[in-house]
Amino acid sequence: MNTVKCLVWDLDDTLWDGVVLEGDRPQPFTAAVETLRTLDRRGILHAVASRGDPRTSEAHLAHHGLAELFSAVEIGWGGKSDAVRRIVRTLGLAPDAVAFVDNDPVERAEVAAVLPGVRCYRADQVGELPDRPEFTPEFVTDEARQRRRLYSVERHRTRAEQDFEGSKGEFLASLDLTMTVRRATEEDLARAHELTVRTHQLNTTGLTLNMVELRRLAAAPDHEVLVAGLRDRFGSYGTIGLAVSELTGTDSVLLLLLTSCRVLSRGVGAVLLDHVVHRAVRAGLRPVARFVSTPVNQVMLVTLRFAGFQVIERHGDRMVLAADPDRLPRTRPGHVRVVADDPDGTDREGVARYADGADGAQDIEERASR
Repeated sequence: MNTVKCLVWDLDDTLWDGVVLEGDRPQPFTAAVETLRTLDRRGILHAVASRGDPRTSEAHLAHHGLAELFSAVEIGWGGKSDAVRRIVRTLGLAPDAVAFVDNDPVERAEVAAVLPGVRCYRADQVGELPDRPEFTPEFVTDEARQRRRLYSVERHRTRAEQDFEGSKGEFLASLDLTMTVRRATEEDLARAHELTVRTHQLNTTGLTLNMVELRRLAAAPDHEVLVAGLRDRFGSYGTIGLAVSELTGTDSVLLLLLTSCRVLSRGVGAVLLDHVVHRAVRAGLRPVARFVSTPVNQVMLVTLRFAGFQVIERHGDRMVLAADPDRLPRTRPGHVRVVADDPDGTDREGVARYADGADGAQDIEERASR
């Protein structure tokens, strides 16, 4: 069973004991508040899908110091399933990563019928939710504990982009995006494992690596495990990328490359791949990549091809691709600055560059994902 990534709450008679619009000043249920805060510490987001007047309900949330715990709020008089669908879209989640709690069986039935992937719970089950396996992530990383804040920063970015008067490329250039790429340490492994489990669309092979496997690969002299972080003028996106390579002596074989779907519009998958390719070439190795086709990851095959990789082996949905170090695509400056360690252990700073013939790395990824 997949771990729930967001719990969507009804308010009246679910989060608090009464109905705000009927003149009540309802107190939040103690068990509900404890569940809110416990799940928040585990990196599980919260949202609201409730009937009522938005101003009145939001003011009541703020009065009790709960407003900041919710990453999306949908309050009005439409269908609950419509509200949940908007929340799913706003937060960039799959319906099967979302749960819904409501005191009204009719509302739960309506959401379950329209969005069968959403798990629904009664209001009197709220206190027991933290003890259920679907609300208990295998690992709780420092980044998971900051997830709500990361989404809050993302809302500021979204508003800034909506208000920006200029092209998308100009907006991206204004962000001062910086990617850091480094060898994974013990502290990075839980997040790296989480990325392999959570990321499907921007993933070259779909490998799911547990902590033991990642620890072994990170320590092995014939392998390299890299993690990528991203930040801009608004703040950090957290750790958003992972690259696992096998070093054979003549080739650097990319076993897994992935980037979080949260940064799809930033084009950083192509940037990370570009860095891995040039890292291999500087070490005197031929860049090779494995690719396993899935229904959702064709974007990564397109990204590999734009980076100069050609298919040299094909077995069903599995491919091996290689790039000729002497015939890599000509490059041009991009909008992401990359700060990374080199194979010789030195730090290196540069500007990410994109293959000629593309309209920018973000467009490569977005066009392929359509």
